[in-house]
Amino acid sequence: MDKFKDKVVWITGASSGIGEALSRAFAEEGAQVILSARRLPELEKVKNSLTGSTDSHLIMTLDMESTEDFKPYVDRVIEKYGKIDFLINNAGISQRDYVINSSMAVFTKLIKINYLSVVALTKEILPYMIAQKSGHIAAISSVSGRLGSPKRAGYAGSKHALHGFFDGLRSEVSQFGINVTLVCPGYIKTNISINALSGQATAHGKMDQNQAEGMEPEVCAKKILKALVSKKSEIYIGGKEVMGVYLKRFFPRLLERILVNQIPK
Repeated sequence: MDKFKDKVVWITGASSGIGEALSRAFAEEGAQVILSARRLPELEKVKNSLTGSTDSHLIMTLDMESTEDFKPYVDRVIEKYGKIDFLINNAGISQRDYVINSSMAVFTKLIKINYLSVVALTKEILPYMIAQKSGHIAAISSVSGRLGSPKRAGYAGSKHALHGFFDGLRSEVSQFGINVTLVCPGYIKTNISINALSGQATAHGKMDQNQAEGMEPEVCAKKILKALVSKKSEIYIGGKEVMGVYLKRFFPRLLERILVNQIPK
């Protein structure tokens, strides 16, 4: 895919999971990759595994909750590369508890990381894409961005917000040659359930069975790259869980019954 050769691609949440797989996939296609996450040792491991010269890739440790601190990072990228071709908003956190058991700190953290940080970083980068009259912004949402399920209500709410924002943004920036893609993965074999928030904002610490049996991140990454080449507005990636999106649209009462039956009696 020559589409990505020598392109500058910024990936948040690049230290593991889908972000790590995307970093490798883009590098294999000749892109210059900016890897962002909080954990420097993990980022260094990912960078050292990438195809191409290590000088062409850049690590930036970035706390997505510190939304007011993004500008210096963007300035550094522009100073080094002079442009940003792709922004992949991948960083995020999930939830595994009922609403009644969850503190407001959980909902605040979910919204700040999964939604507000994405808006903030996108806004900082947008002027450069408008000036260069090109660019592609992707947000890694979730099947939960189209439907809610038990113990994930706050997570689903934060992902639903992404859809409203990026659908609106897409209509605003198309005149500048900027594309927007929403990516909705289902069960991908990552640590998202282990790192998910419990009701008291501590780590859930358990791997969900569906997650453990999910699609390999590398397969997911390849599908995302194909969607970007095709300039898709929205894509769904996964197994049978993706059917929930279509049930929600065409048979909502049936989906309601399925979700209710997931709750232990």
